[in-house]
Amino acid sequence: MEAGVALGFAVPIGLGIAALGCGLGIGRAVSSAMEAMARQPEASGKIQIGMIIGAAFIEALTIYAFVTALILTGKIG
Repeated sequence: MEAGVALGFAVPIGLGIAALGCGLGIGRAVSSAMEAMARQPEASGKIQIGMIIGAAFIEALTIYAFVTALILTGKIG
């Protein structure tokens, strides 16, 4: 199997796995933050800020995977 063909299969599969993992991570982070805010409404400001920062880091991982996929797609041709 040539390297271009292998990249042609690996890039979309890898990007899909990265998107799935990041989606599950954000869902779990938001779910946990909502439960924590329901238990302690007085701390909701701090919890929400932490959740937003965590979600931004998770989204950054998705963007890194997308950029890597774009770079590798250029190597296929």
